[in-house]
Amino acid sequence: MIEHFAYGWTTPAIAYAVSFVGSLVGLQAAARARRAAGGSRLAWVLLGAVCLGAAAIWAMHFIAMMGFSVHATALRYNVVLTVLSGVVAIAVVAVGLLLTVVRPGWTSVLSGGAVMGGGVVAMHYMGMAAVQMHAETAYDPLHVAASAAIAVAASTVALLFAIRLEGTWALAGAALVMAAAVSAMHYTAMLGTSVHHLPEDPFAEPPAGATMMDFFLPMFVGLGLLLMIVSLILMLSPRDGAADRAPHRRPAPSPASDSVFTKRT
Repeated sequence: MIEHFAYGWTTPAIAYAVSFVGSLVGLQAAARARRAAGGSRLAWVLLGAVCLGAAAIWAMHFIAMMGFSVHATALRYNVVLTVLSGVVAIAVVAVGLLLTVVRPGWTSVLSGGAVMGGGVVAMHYMGMAAVQMHAETAYDPLHVAASAAIAVAASTVALLFAIRLEGTWALAGAALVMAAAVSAMHYTAMLGTSVHHLPEDPFAEPPAGATMMDFFLPMFVGLGLLLMIVSLILMLSPRDGAADRAPHRRPAPSPASDSVFTKRT
């Protein structure tokens, strides 16, 4: 009744590529946030949250959903829930980044990872709630728990990367890992999805809502411009702050921070 790969491996590959690019740009912005202060830090956190939440997580989900089909019923999407799920993804990533970069330490990383991972799960199932069809959807509790565990682990590792790694190649490796984890979370959750009470008439009127293609062009154009603009900001802004340009005046590490997080790589 359910097809997860209606177009073969094309949609998973594109979804992974978009998630990788969003992760790479977002992690670079997060790395800048940890070296900044005040309003500049908040700006970098917001840029990182938008890239990670909107591209690495939300866009990955809906591109992957292009390969999802159900026998005998058309699929439509509730526009409000779809947009709201993206807002939730951005918001929880922002909270996770703020918790981590303000006071870096194991406690902050673990709490930020839990918040961010919970938000990823909430985004996924809000996105699934936005799917309109002539059928009822159910979720296997074991797959829900497994997808939640993957989301929390992936978010924690991503935050650890964001405050620990420097350099393009290191962050590229981190982005590869994060995109793989986000994809694994999505497909783990989808494998636990089942559909019941399909209509007897497969040619019934489609349910209300927008089609996937209604979202496709705005999403690609909007996210493409977003990632391009943030990439330009990263290229044109100074790589190091004033404190980094004056190595003999580096502030002492906070007593509450773990030494492994305050050591420069």
